[in-house]
Amino acid sequence: MTQKQHSGDSYWLNTAPGGERRPALSDPLDVDVAVIGGGIAGLCTAWELARAGRGVAVLEAGRLAAGVTGHTTAKVTALHSLVYDKLRRTRGSEGARLYARSQAEAIERAAGVVEELGVACEWERRSSYTYVTDADRVDEVRAEARAAREAGLPASFVTETGLPFPVAGAVEVPEQAQFHPRKYLLALADDIEAHGGRLYEDTTVLGLEEGEPCRLSTSTGAFVTARDVVVATHYPVFDRALLFTRLSPRRELVVAGPVPAELDPEGMYITPYGGSRSVRTAPYGDDASRRLLVVTGEHFTPGTGDTRARFDRLAQWARRHFPGVELTHFWATQDNDPTDTVPLVGPLHQGARHTYVATGFGGWGMSGGMMAGRLLTAQITGGECAWAGLYDPRRVASAVREAPAFLKHQAQVAKHFVGDRLRPSPPVEALPPGEGAVVRTEGGRLAVYRDDDGALHAVSARCTHMGCLVDFNAAERAWECPCHGSRFDTEGNVVQGPATKPLERRDI
Repeated sequence: MTQKQHSGDSYWLNTAPGGERRPALSDPLDVDVAVIGGGIAGLCTAWELARAGRGVAVLEAGRLAAGVTGHTTAKVTALHSLVYDKLRRTRGSEGARLYARSQAEAIERAAGVVEELGVACEWERRSSYTYVTDADRVDEVRAEARAAREAGLPASFVTETGLPFPVAGAVEVPEQAQFHPRKYLLALADDIEAHGGRLYEDTTVLGLEEGEPCRLSTSTGAFVTARDVVVATHYPVFDRALLFTRLSPRRELVVAGPVPAELDPEGMYITPYGGSRSVRTAPYGDDASRRLLVVTGEHFTPGTGDTRARFDRLAQWARRHFPGVELTHFWATQDNDPTDTVPLVGPLHQGARHTYVATGFGGWGMSGGMMAGRLLTAQITGGECAWAGLYDPRRVASAVREAPAFLKHQAQVAKHFVGDRLRPSPPVEALPPGEGAVVRTEGGRLAVYRDDDGALHAVSARCTHMGCLVDFNAAERAWECPCHGSRFDTEGNVVQGPATKPLERRDI
């Protein structure tokens, strides 16, 4: 595959550029609520708050709806792989019911927004499936179908789907949804402004002082005071709540391209096995004879392994099962898996009074972000929300009960923190154009990249979040931290948090 194909531009970004940039924050600002992060969780929260009459401002480090949300597969479903059987065992029947209700209501809330605002975001109702091809796994999907049905979803076990290959079994939940995420969120952004909200891009929040009011410092030098603050940065940029110990970053690849309309499997599909595969289609412009096929899979920890080989495997799978596909887009998305299954939405930490967080959606950020907007708005405005306790970041019992996942995550972090420093250092002279490597020098470890013209670019290899060493993702040409998922471009600039500061540039 060519570097152009691996440019990282998602189809959603290419087909909804978003017009002129919103301004960076330049003057001091005083608002009721400051929302940090302009992805789906941040914008849905800001929209709900603006509709509730609160003065709200969104502070986005890059462009609105262009980060993780701009790279999603945009399935809006309450069927989250094999979650309900696990929730029934770990959270009880009531916990599973609350999870299903919160996610299902989020979908209907979004459907109402699409209708009310007249959003042309390719909103389509489709059945959602979790499938397996191995007969030995059928009992798992049968159990999931029962658990999802008991939780209140119209779930059923099926053996026939629209996929172009046989399945051993699948859970089906009808009347779920899919859409163009960026078109939807840009419409929300316009409506936020229409209701008095303020939106700022290119404004990184660097510091948070909690109090009454709270005070934020930003990369532009301007300060924000707010009665309440919502941290919706996908991975929390403030470590005081120690949420980084309960989140495991996961990167996943996406390939997409047009297929003849007759190859449309007419549903949204996912299997958690075989490297994971997720399949759905979308309208392809005005061409009714074709649909856009979107396939994801090959998940991995950022900064580990050969990303190009993973892209090749995913593309080969798509071409094998959809022989008419013309793959035109290659990108990647990133998710944070909570160690105890359920997202963390609510007060930022035990002592928080006016600070809130939304994170850990585990690959289901579309319905999760919409749910978070409603939950956080209820908490900030003094309303009631039946599932607030389920998602409360301060929960202890579930974290203790699922401690093995927590300990495994910490062991992986420790392994990278120590083991990556023992890796052999390749010679800089052998570095080909377009490649990068971490090398040992007298001044410490450097992350060195050779551009297409042969020039070398060196930055500190030490992640500015918590000091782990980054590694190079050759397919996306980025430095990535395997401990907590921070990503940097070849010049060291932050592409993705939790890091907020760039890698220090060095001479070589």
